[in-house]
Amino acid sequence: MNSPVPKDSMSNSVSSSSNSSNISCSNSETDESPLSSKHFSIQVVKYQIPTKCISIPNSHSQQSLAVLSGHSGSVSCLAVCGEFILSASQGKDIIVWQQPDLRFFAKFGHGDGSVKALASVGNKVFTAHQDSKIRVWKVSRSSENVFKLADTLPTTKDYWGKFMKKSNYIQTRRHHKRLWIEHVDSISCLSVYNGLIYSGSWDKTLKVWRLSDLKCLESIKAHDDAINGLVSCKGILYSASADGKIKAWGKEGKKDSHCLKGVLEGHKDVSFNSVVVSDDGKWVYGGCSDGFVIGWEKNWSYESWKLVSETKAHDISVLCMCLMGEFLCSGSADKNIGIWKREDFGKLCKIGVLSGHAGPVKCLQASSSNRIGDGFMLYSGSLDRSVRVWWVPRYSDNNTQVEEDNSTTLSTMNQSIISC
Repeated sequence: MNSPVPKDSMSNSVSSSSNSSNISCSNSETDESPLSSKHFSIQVVKYQIPTKCISIPNSHSQQSLAVLSGHSGSVSCLAVCGEFILSASQGKDIIVWQQPDLRFFAKFGHGDGSVKALASVGNKVFTAHQDSKIRVWKVSRSSENVFKLADTLPTTKDYWGKFMKKSNYIQTRRHHKRLWIEHVDSISCLSVYNGLIYSGSWDKTLKVWRLSDLKCLESIKAHDDAINGLVSCKGILYSASADGKIKAWGKEGKKDSHCLKGVLEGHKDVSFNSVVVSDDGKWVYGGCSDGFVIGWEKNWSYESWKLVSETKAHDISVLCMCLMGEFLCSGSADKNIGIWKREDFGKLCKIGVLSGHAGPVKCLQASSSNRIGDGFMLYSGSLDRSVRVWWVPRYSDNNTQVEEDNSTTLSTMNQSIISC
């Protein structure tokens, strides 16, 4: 039998801006000297200030700060890595943007499949691809190759340890078998939690990888249809699927393997495209293909979930969501972004609508590390190949003071972006 060892090259091309800065990611594992970008030049970035914004009456205005262009395909996913925003596209390229001045910083990419999901931890960036692979990029400060391809999952070591044993093969379709550590269709989502990285795929499986050595620990037949979203919080992993269910997974006692903790049912014949959970793990929201956002409250005592809200957020499919404190942002195939505030008992109250994209909004990312004034930064990626940057003010009962603070803050931010 021939060894199914992956043949990914370890080389990649990178370009970057003329601004010096450091890479600082969550759960920092960085052990290299500060990153310098003095060898590079700014390119393919367009700023438009402001873009069209529509708000509902008696709500605070959400301001669009910039339009970031440069992707060759539809923008498919976004991730925050310290002071940087990473955006990836169907065109296989990944662009790094620097906060808060929104400068183009670097561009990298590799592989035969478009990028479907991004995750960062320490000095590593994980990218999930349509070719069923996860690529691991390490932040390098010793050369101009700022993001260097370090490995591909499953790793060569993992392949060598499994391929000789027949019991490690599973039947994926008639007359065709693959190792259980391999995904056999597009990897659509990633989630990092507590030393593990989870991957969800259109092959209906959920896989668990150990961050320390990148070994695949588990493969779970999780759903009856494609997995579209993953999120983990407080020891629970939630998977959203086209089968119309969100499933909750966790470990039982001291066992290392994951087991099913609960099933959150949606509307009949409607798929879940995304799932988010509040920082305290109490509130879970699923974005549906019928335009609804459905919410549940978790009961920690009985390990159960209670349906608390069903909100018609958009006329057509909700494609993505993100949470920032009590605010929920929803992106839709209708090209708009809804801004919602969580109120008592998990109900959602509409605060505003962001308009400006020329195509469906595929991904959203709020930046918790870059709050400016009484608000937060929101990044949206669309099938129109652009990333738009928004500033969303926080709600306050003191309307006059908020509007004055918003005007001052926005003016300062616009000057910073224009100076780029």
